[in-house]
Amino acid sequence: MKHFGLSHAHLVGLRFAINVALATAIVWKVLQAFGDTNPIWAIAAMVAAADPEPDEARRMFKSRLVNVGVGSVVGFVFVIVGGPRIWTLPAALAAAVLVSSYVVRVKTMWRQAPITAAVVIASAVVSDSSAIGILQGLQKIVEVIFGCVVGVTVSRVMSRVWLIRPSTTERTAAA
Repeated sequence: MKHFGLSHAHLVGLRFAINVALATAIVWKVLQAFGDTNPIWAIAAMVAAADPEPDEARRMFKSRLVNVGVGSVVGFVFVIVGGPRIWTLPAALAAAVLVSSYVVRVKTMWRQAPITAAVVIASAVVSDSSAIGILQGLQKIVEVIFGCVVGVTVSRVMSRVWLIRPSTTERTAAA
């Protein structure tokens, strides 16, 4: 049965658009309340972790969280050992990829590890301070995790509030 003349896929896409809009508003308002005037990292993380299917959103969140952890540790180690030097950026990104690929091996969202390492190191290089870089890096990482939590939570709530099931015709065609 189609709702409003839309297929299951279209309804899922519509629900996802609503999820992203709601989650963006939540992330923006909450972070502005804490004085963050540029919550782009949290919003990007929210979109990446959100999914119209709550099980997929949960899987993406777990994968992203693991790889944010890898990137954070690698970034902090390189900033502490190498200082706020530009040469640490390519070395840390390569190290984050290797750790994520060969040690942790959580392939979904594995690109998040070098992205997170870049956030940490770029913060240190731009401020020319390891301490400031680490603090700014930690803030951005907390924003990423917050954005992911909001994205997964909104996806889960919306999937319960607006249950979308494929029609009998769509289920038969998919089988």
